[in-house]
Amino acid sequence: MQSIFLSRDASPRHLAAKTRTALQLLAALISLMVPFQMLRAQNTPVISGAVGLLNSRNDGVNFFQPVLAPVVVAPLGKLFLFESRFDLREFYIQQNGTGAYQGTFFGSTQYLQLDYIASPHLTVTAGRFLTPFGTYNERLTPIWIPNFQDAPLIYQIGTRTTGSSDGGMLRGVVFSKPSVQMNYVGYFSASSDVSQFQSARSAGGQVDFYFPGKRVEIGTSYSRFLQGTNYNSVGAHFWWLPWRSPLQVRSEYAHASGAQGYWIEAAYRLSQWSGEDSILGRLEPVFRMQQVFRNGPSPVGGLPAANTQQADFGLDYNFPHDVRLNSSYSRQFSSTADANIWDVSLTYRFLLPLWRGRE
Repeated sequence: MQSIFLSRDASPRHLAAKTRTALQLLAALISLMVPFQMLRAQNTPVISGAVGLLNSRNDGVNFFQPVLAPVVVAPLGKLFLFESRFDLREFYIQQNGTGAYQGTFFGSTQYLQLDYIASPHLTVTAGRFLTPFGTYNERLTPIWIPNFQDAPLIYQIGTRTTGSSDGGMLRGVVFSKPSVQMNYVGYFSASSDVSQFQSARSAGGQVDFYFPGKRVEIGTSYSRFLQGTNYNSVGAHFWWLPWRSPLQVRSEYAHASGAQGYWIEAAYRLSQWSGEDSILGRLEPVFRMQQVFRNGPSPVGGLPAANTQQADFGLDYNFPHDVRLNSSYSRQFSSTADANIWDVSLTYRFLLPLWRGRE
């Protein structure tokens, strides 16, 4: 995540002012990129996303983060689609021995892209997009979606520091039958040091198969880092949603130079008791097991320095009106040091049109 403001005396007032400025810049960018008369004649653009408050205590150090994560989607006729997502947050960390908190404001452009729907089998994307490696980066990074506040330990294998790429991407469906569907993604990213648009020179792709009858998806990913020390990253994933049970099973494996690891997660919403809108049916216990194995120095940043295993136990509650409470306890075991991690987060998902559409 790229920092755009630093503040020694952070406060909610400073956060609100910076958030307003960021949203004004976002609105100005949309107006420059998309002529109003063009948008007016098409489907209604929408702004969605979430606001949240994230709190964590990691090995005795406490910090919390107010977050605003807006998403803008604007259809441009029948063939083009403009998409963007931003992350604006204030990071408060407790100072050792004083009890006081020091805050730093972070803002990042996670994607800012234009999609061209060339055919049912091909969509062409240009701009800044989420690096398509594995499943977590593209599907589970929005703060209102994941079951756990913290990303998996192997998250940065294949996605690197920012999780975003600047360049072009092709994706689509190879074939679709009642029994199986095959999807593909291919991308190339240029190197950039521009603030808010930092990315590495790399290329890669992904292939996955979805079996509707079994509600199973399996896939594989590949990425080649093309600047400095060149290296390959490979990965595989497996997702399963049984038909007759509110169970979700998600898992990934990733390997890069000097490190490899996996995570597997299971969530079970108690909707079979009195329905999903009942008090008990809104409760969702979750569990995740993950490990990282180190066999030498790795060019991938953000990974544990030694062999690490971690068990995550969570209890989520889905309130009405898209309000969600996530809580979890994690126990991490490593040759460097063991640690306890406590997380609590509250998020609200919003969705509204930018203006009234045509009848």
